[in-house]
Amino acid sequence: MTDRYHVQADWDAEAKVWISSSNIPGLSVEADTLGEFMELVEALAPEMLADNLGVMGLLSVEIRASRMLELTVI
Repeated sequence: MTDRYHVQADWDAEAKVWISSSNIPGLSVEADTLGEFMELVEALAPEMLADNLGVMGLLSVEIRASRMLELTVI
């Protein structure tokens, strides 16, 4: 078991949603906005940590977001 938990939010340009990858077993998040993504992680991560890893108490979860922008520079 690890004491460092993280969630990666990646933008799926085709589906136009943020999707998750994580080291928290059972956590799967998909949202239209990064704000909604954060809210879902905050709501679902504690349950997944408790149910799947038996983790209790206060802990930190690092959230990283990645999105590629294509810009026209003139």
